[in-house]
Amino acid sequence: MEPVAALERIAFLLERSQAPTYRVKAFRTAAAVVAGLPPAELRRRADSGSLTDLKGIGPTTAGVVTEALSGAEPGYLGHLEQEAGGPLTEGGGELRAALRGDCHLHSDWSDGGSPVEEMARTARDLGHEWAALTDHSPRLTVARGLSADRLRQQLELVAEVGDTLGDGFRLLTGIECDILDDGALDQEQELLERLDVVVASVHSKLRMDRESMTRRMVAAVASPLVDVLGHCTGRLHAGRGRPESQFDAAMVFAACAEYGTAVEINCRPERLDPPRRLLRQALDAGVLFAIDSDAHAPGQLDWQVYGCARAEECGIPADRVITTWPADRLLDWTRSR
Repeated sequence: MEPVAALERIAFLLERSQAPTYRVKAFRTAAAVVAGLPPAELRRRADSGSLTDLKGIGPTTAGVVTEALSGAEPGYLGHLEQEAGGPLTEGGGELRAALRGDCHLHSDWSDGGSPVEEMARTARDLGHEWAALTDHSPRLTVARGLSADRLRQQLELVAEVGDTLGDGFRLLTGIECDILDDGALDQEQELLERLDVVVASVHSKLRMDRESMTRRMVAAVASPLVDVLGHCTGRLHAGRGRPESQFDAAMVFAACAEYGTAVEINCRPERLDPPRRLLRQALDAGVLFAIDSDAHAPGQLDWQVYGCARAEECGIPADRVITTWPADRLLDWTRSR
């Protein structure tokens, strides 16, 4: 295994298992340093024990590099593969195998931790045919949401990155757009019309009264610019947690079915949103679904299986899941809406 590949695989597994950010960063930083070294210098430093003289490489990462250069699987990686490399959950395998893409992921342009290129490359290497980059919209300042000008710049970058990924993978343009208090969308209409995928989510005033929240969500999903309703209840399990937002689910899901807006099955372990009772209600309402990782780091892209397991448990068939569609079908659908 190449040293950079070993370091990146370790970082991926740590992200996948929700390890602390500082541990992940150590391996991602070391991978970047090693990638920038000429092979001869890397070998010389490994042989002389001077890798740790380089800023960004510590004893553990230096050991990984040295073992990889010797032709052996690094011990740290082997241990981590045994500890964290197995299945994340029971079930979901059949639906996960049917997935072709992911409608919801973030990069370091907003609150993600990795560059666009790295997120796209990892999605491709996980077997996807496409993925939509959906960084936040401007109102979410805590997440460095993209202004209209920054989003325009990102569209140019997406085109450049897409050209480097090979013919078997497409990086799609997108956004996770805030649903404002009145149901309006937090980005210029002209830009939203240009994007391949628009995920609309509520991030503020999550304890709005039931009637107002229902009107807010129905207004958003009725927009022809919105393709996916993101993490609809806003609940969180981690830390102090957060209760579900209150809204008329029957009315919201009926609107999704009428206007052809997919309901997201958010796969983040701290979200797992919507809960099973609402998944079953949405299924009965006739909606489409999008099983999305909502990844903020490369290893989190593998979290889709959590949503697949819950979808299978609730009896959601693959043909109702837009993330099982090939890119051309997905784009025909989003552009015709």
